[in-house]
Amino acid sequence: MSRISIILPAKNEAAALKDLLPRLTAAQPGAEIIVVDDGSTDDTKAVCAASGVVCLSSPYSMGNGAAIKRGARAAKGEILVFMDGDGQHDPADIARLMARLEQGYDMVVGARDWESQAGVGRGLANTLYNWLASRMTGQAVADLTSGFRVARADRFREFIHLLPNGFSYPTTSTMAFFRSAYGVAYEPIKAAERVGKSHIKPLKDGVRFLLIIFKIATLYSPLKLFFPVSVVFFLLGCLNYAWTFAHDGRLTNMSTLLWSAGVIVFLIGLVSEQITALTYKKDG
Repeated sequence: MSRISIILPAKNEAAALKDLLPRLTAAQPGAEIIVVDDGSTDDTKAVCAASGVVCLSSPYSMGNGAAIKRGARAAKGEILVFMDGDGQHDPADIARLMARLEQGYDMVVGARDWESQAGVGRGLANTLYNWLASRMTGQAVADLTSGFRVARADRFREFIHLLPNGFSYPTTSTMAFFRSAYGVAYEPIKAAERVGKSHIKPLKDGVRFLLIIFKIATLYSPLKLFFPVSVVFFLLGCLNYAWTFAHDGRLTNMSTLLWSAGVIVFLIGLVSEQITALTYKKDG
């Protein structure tokens, strides 16, 4: 079997790691386990040392995505397993995800059910993301934002430069795999309640969740987002012209402005589509 590297981004997750690391070692003996300490102020390093696990420490917090990138670069395995360091993910599920990967997929994502969502708000947001991603890609996306996934290392490293340093690396990697026609599968999992306090702040991260909506589109096919918007502007211009012509017998500036906006939005989408194509173009 190919060598496996398990990567866990962790920020002040010592309490969860004390229980998780021994379970990981038991479930995947011989696997390389890398904990990426994202500027923790607790005893994360000591917990890793006690478990004989590699710990890559950052002098300050750079973000969840930055930890993922650092771990992926350091990993020696042909298969990368990404798990949250807060104890939500069951190490026993790795075997099921690996089995799906061996069926010919390039990435397998652990798909959470509704009971595993961290609150109603997060559940509704994830449902919206999944629906939009499914519409954009034409594939059934069961869990776009799950942090529990296995991927072939060479495939995943192709997109490291695209990954953000923040929390949306799962979205970026999933859409990048779809865009590059790499096989993605979903395996149902149950996520437990995290150990300790979540690092996500609803008010601060609200804008981030909205930006994910646009990232879903721009990472796959920008024109699929911009073209419908341009059509809406064009139709609004037609409706405004019909109204003003019927009542005043003339063409107004508003109609012209709406038509112009439609053309501009369409052209932005067209240029964005070309930029996206160049982004995924492999050298050589």
